[in-house]
Amino acid sequence: MQLTPNQLAALSAVLSHGSFEAAAHALNVTPSAISQRIKALEDRIGTVLVDRGQPCTGTAAGQRLAKHAEDVALLENQIARELSLPPKGPAAQLRCAINADSLATWFIPAMAACPDILFDLVIDDQDHSADWLRRGDVSAAVTHGSKPVTGCDLFDLGALRYVATASPAYMSRWFADGPNTATLRAAPCLVFNAKDALQRRWLEINAEPALSPPAHFLPSSQAFVDAAKAGLGWGMNPLLLVEQELANGELVEILPDTPLDVPLGWQVSRVMAAALEPVTRAVVATAAKYLIRD
Repeated sequence: MQLTPNQLAALSAVLSHGSFEAAAHALNVTPSAISQRIKALEDRIGTVLVDRGQPCTGTAAGQRLAKHAEDVALLENQIARELSLPPKGPAAQLRCAINADSLATWFIPAMAACPDILFDLVIDDQDHSADWLRRGDVSAAVTHGSKPVTGCDLFDLGALRYVATASPAYMSRWFADGPNTATLRAAPCLVFNAKDALQRRWLEINAEPALSPPAHFLPSSQAFVDAAKAGLGWGMNPLLLVEQELANGELVEILPDTPLDVPLGWQVSRVMAAALEPVTRAVVATAAKYLIRD
């Protein structure tokens, strides 16, 4: 089945920008042209590709086709790069999965080193970001550990160091005599979301398994820091994000010298590896500047 580039570009633009009007503006055509291209593509495929709401979203088939269009654009960029040809059309878009703490601490400089790529980031816990690769929903991901996803190339990045931190006022209230099993069971902690296992992992190593303290759920890296400073609870914060607060005393480690290092890897779909080589090079180089190496 032959799919025309204009139709695929229209689909990608609608799903990226959330409306036919915004897609038309991005592609410098009329909303009517976008509508006609989407309708023709849906007729060709035989199924609805766009849920026409506010914003517009892709059906499963629509998301799959849009991902295909993004991959084609990345591959075309690779060919242009290898043949020293000028880039054709708008910058190619890369959809990848990454954990929020990596985005908040070290990943932005890697993005900045890839000016010819538009990033579409999916935020998920590092223990689960590989699932996006397995489903074919992304072309690359920052993942936990050293186990490659089938069909992907894995590049070791080093480890993101976490420290269990709280405010001095919180320490005085809950851990006046130091943290122990009883106080750690009762003292509120901070949890990113239901997938976040860092606090539990730290407790298993430094206290005992199966502790389940009360928790605030805060799905934001910066909110984690702010909540710890405000005395709401203790939490595992990336050292890169709280170095200043530890230095000026706004935060302290609840148990000194008990960091938790989380190994990270960059995984790229093998089919797209050559096209994404500049991104991989930037990610690996940036990680080397920020992450912990044995």
